Amino acid sequence: MIDEDKELELLKAKRMLEMQKNISQRQRIEEVKPESKIQKLSPRDIVLKQLGYRGEEVLQNAESQFPTETKLVVEKLAELIQGGEITEIIDGGKLLTLFRSVGIHVRIQTTISVEQDGKMVSWSDKLKGQTKSTSESTEPVSSNDSPSTNI
Repeated sequence: MIDEDKELELLKAKRMLEMQKNISQRQRIEEVKPESKIQKLSPRDIVLKQLGYRGEEVLQNAESQFPTETKLVVEKLAELIQGGEITEIIDGGKLLTLFRSVGIHVRIQTTISVEQDGKMVSWSDKLKGQTKSTSESTEPVSSNDSPSTNI
């Protein structure tokens, strides 16, 4: 009976040793994975994952207009995102506000669209159309049409 207890204890000890090895291997793999993922992603890629509606458009405009300054801002943003200080999605408006607050005035092409006859038309096209219609309706008055006054 004592031999069986010793054998049972040996089996338990072997099993515990195997389990500890497995746990330590998993921990080593998990420690290596995040580091390799962080190293593989460039700061720009990290920021791109956090950008929302029109954020990429603002970033591309900033990079084309102010490449060195934008690189610095992107690196700092990536650092803050990795550190967990920025967790929310950054849309184009927020990114544009950020650039302008640090003195980078990124120019964005904008258009104003309005509805006309059930279609969306640009504001400039609508104004051009109104100018044509008003110029057609305001024809010069001929001398025959003018009221005459007899004195």
